[in-house]
Amino acid sequence: MGISRACASKWVNRWRQHGEVGLRDRSSTPHRQPTATRPDVVSQVETMRREHKWSASRITFELNETGTTISRRTVTRLLAQLGLNRRKFIDPGGDTNRAPRVIIAKHPGHMVHVDVKKVGRIPDGGGWRAHGRDSEQARAAARAKTKTGTRGYIYLHSAVDGHTRMAYTEPLPDERAVTAVAFMHRARVWFAAHGITHIEKIVTDNGACYRADAFARALLGAKHKRTKPYTPKHNGKVERYNRIIAEELLYARTWSSEAERSAAIAVWNIHFNYHRPHGAADGQPPASLAPATVTNVVASYI
Repeated sequence: MGISRACASKWVNRWRQHGEVGLRDRSSTPHRQPTATRPDVVSQVETMRREHKWSASRITFELNETGTTISRRTVTRLLAQLGLNRRKFIDPGGDTNRAPRVIIAKHPGHMVHVDVKKVGRIPDGGGWRAHGRDSEQARAAARAKTKTGTRGYIYLHSAVDGHTRMAYTEPLPDERAVTAVAFMHRARVWFAAHGITHIEKIVTDNGACYRADAFARALLGAKHKRTKPYTPKHNGKVERYNRIIAEELLYARTWSSEAERSAAIAVWNIHFNYHRPHGAADGQPPASLAPATVTNVVASYI
């Protein structure tokens, strides 16, 4: 039968001791695993992955920050065991994602990616997320918005440096060309304050505000590259940033007013650039890749 005498002896002894039950397949997992990851840590890894959709590197960073010593390799192995190692397993649309075309920014200012994200305006006192869709507060807020004409959206204009991943975001009332031009000037000043004094190329989608002549004149010598229509992956750095800000700020808590969320976005600019770890910076904040001219300033600020 192609088995050894030792194997046959083991089966016979199991049958003598337990009967037919002893011949059933059993797990080869050891009864004791002194070095196994604690169940509470495994639960934390699963919670972080499901709720925040963080990568293995980010989960490792967050756990180590709380005093739990764990390696990235261990987190990766645990995610595979939990069946959460691929984004498509936790994101219903993830199985249709495609690897974006590789666009390498050779140095700070080589490429700055610009985009607008439209989000619903929050009425004073909070909207339906705070009180529920059928609550009296939500209905009163809807009536007030209709009466005062404040119904609508807030437009988050963002600019991301392709090399350092440093990002600047402003909540603005519209996405007209004049608004995009003013934002671009302020973003240029912000980048210059962080050592990125020369922008060579600006990448945008084909939105109307970016096709306007006024925006073309506001580039100040930078080359304007528009992505292929209906291909957001060609502007993937800022698109990924939009998802990060949505998951970690916009919908991470309940807001009581638009002013409160706008103030939080100003704090977010500091958090993302100086404190939040980023994979492109080897687990360090994007400011760690800032030009040498402001390295000391960034270090002292952190």
